[in-house]
Amino acid sequence: MIQRSMLRHGAGGRGYTPLSGFDVPDWSYFRGAGRNRIAVMVPMSGSAGIWGPSCISCAQLAADEINRHRGIGDREVELVFLDADDSVVDSAVETIAGLVDDGGVSAVVGMHVSSVRQRLNEVLRGRIPYVYTPLYEGNERAPGCFAIGETPAEQLAPAIRRLAETLKVRRWALVGNDYVWPRASHRFAKDRIAEAGGQVVFETYVPFGIEEPVELVERVAAAKPDIVLLSLIGQEAVEFNRVFGAMRLDRSIVRFSTAIEENVLLATGADGTRRLYAASAYFASLRSDANLSFVERYRTLHGERAPVLNALGQSIYEGMHFYSALRDGKRARRAPIVYRSARGGTYFDNERKANPIYLARADEHLFSVIERLV
Repeated sequence: MIQRSMLRHGAGGRGYTPLSGFDVPDWSYFRGAGRNRIAVMVPMSGSAGIWGPSCISCAQLAADEINRHRGIGDREVELVFLDADDSVVDSAVETIAGLVDDGGVSAVVGMHVSSVRQRLNEVLRGRIPYVYTPLYEGNERAPGCFAIGETPAEQLAPAIRRLAETLKVRRWALVGNDYVWPRASHRFAKDRIAEAGGQVVFETYVPFGIEEPVELVERVAAAKPDIVLLSLIGQEAVEFNRVFGAMRLDRSIVRFSTAIEENVLLATGADGTRRLYAASAYFASLRSDANLSFVERYRTLHGERAPVLNALGQSIYEGMHFYSALRDGKRARRAPIVYRSARGGTYFDNERKANPIYLARADEHLFSVIERLV
C-alpha cells in the first residue's frame, strides 16, 4: 500500500568536480511544471520496522522545510512512502519500477539495508537520482546512486583503535545478520582489530528473525570475548541485548555497534544496555547548535511525543536536503555538495565525505557522547 504525504514547506552550496566517479545523467524529466514526487523507501515492518516512524517523521520535516523555500526547482515536493523491509520489498520495487517507467517520481530517497539498495539499482539503472542515506559497507558504483552515509573506514577504523586503547579489549566476537553490510564491515574490522593488537575469537551471521537469541548469546559467551562487535538490525539487536543483559554478561563483556541507535535503546530497556558503545555521525543528544536547532524544528512540527530522533532518521532528513542541493538550479550540481544537516557534513563522492564521527556510551535510553573521533 502506498502512503502519500503532501507537505508545504533547502540547502545550497557550490561545486566543481565530478560526483562519485561517474557522469551525472541527463535527468531531463526535471523540466516542466507540477509537483516533484519523491519516493521515500524506509522499513515499516519486519526487523528494521522499528526505524520506520523516525524516518518518516524526519522526511516530513525536510519536505516541510524545502517547500517553505520554493520547493526544488520551484516545484513543490510530494512524498510517496514505500515499505522497504527486505521481506516485503518485492512489491515496493515493482511499484518503483512502474512509477519510474511512467515518469511518476523524480527521485528515490532510501534508508534500508544494502541488499534492498542492490535490487533497486538493478531497477533504476541511473534513470532517476537515488540517494541512499544510511551507513553502509562502501564501494557503491551504480550510476545515479548517491551513497551519503558513513563507511567502515570512517566509523570502524577510529572506533576500534580508540576502544582498544581506552578499554584494553583484545578478544573480539563479531555477530551480524547474514547479508552484505555486516559481512563486508566485519571483513574490514578484522584488519583493524589485528592492527590494534587484538584477535577475533568468535564470528557468526544469522538470518533475519532470530528464533533462538538465548542460544546465540550463549555461543558468544562461551568464546569469552572482551568485546562484541554487534551488527544486528533493529529488532534483532533488541532481542540480543535483552538476553545479554538478563544474563548479566555486561559485567565482563563490552558491546559495540555502528548501527544501534536510540530506538533500539528504548526497546531494549535500561537493563540491557549497560556497557554498550556506539560510533556514529549523529546522536540525538549532540549539544551542537545545528542539532539543537534541528531538534527544535522537529518538535515544533511533530510535537513532544514525536518518534525518537536517531542517526537513521536524521540520515533521511539529510537525504532529502542532499537531493534538493543536487537539483539546485536548472542542472545537476557537482561535488563537493554541502547540504542541510543536523550534524554538518560535505559530500565529495560515495567514498569520501567530510562527516564527523562520535563515540558514545549508552546511558539507559539515550547515548552520552564521549568524544569526537573524526
